[in-house]
Amino acid sequence: MWHDLFTTGVSYGDKTLRTIIVYAAIVVLLRLAGKRELAQLNTLDLSVVLLLSNVVQNAVIGPDNSLIGGIYGAAVLIAVNALFVRLQAYLSDRTPRLERVLEGSPSVLIRDGRLQIRTLRRLALRPADVIVSSRKQGAEHVSDVREMVIAPGGTMLIELKESEEGADRGDVENIRADLARIQERLDMLLLRNM
Repeated sequence: MWHDLFTTGVSYGDKTLRTIIVYAAIVVLLRLAGKRELAQLNTLDLSVVLLLSNVVQNAVIGPDNSLIGGIYGAAVLIAVNALFVRLQAYLSDRTPRLERVLEGSPSVLIRDGRLQIRTLRRLALRPADVIVSSRKQGAEHVSDVREMVIAPGGTMLIELKESEEGADRGDVENIRADLARIQERLDMLLLRNM
């Protein structure tokens, strides 16, 4: 029993190479699948992700069912991901074109209060999902949105029209100053009428 837990059925070099190749293949496949896959997971997408991990399991660990082999495969996967993320960040700073190839570019979902239907169709996004996301970010209606984009990583970013933006600290200070001037005038009028 102990022998089966700690003896790998495949060499560490083989296991390392398998993990790197499967990782690269999944990264490419997810990149080809598009931003929608990263933006939100519906039931169908979640099912694919869960099944994907099971489908590639044997490709990563091979015929090895040992405990140590599984832990080694997981460690290689995490290390390769960490290395890839750092390499991507390093190269993206130096080569913006490479960043677009690796990550993609943002796509406009709403512009000047109008849904960009062609873009939504291309990304396989439902208008209702985009509207819900815009509401979560402060827009009451699509018409309140100046621009909404989906970033390469799947995050939806919104910019409200100026008339719909909330007040900031400067706005509050201006209102307080206006109120102080009004109060001074009222006080002066009251003194004159006495």
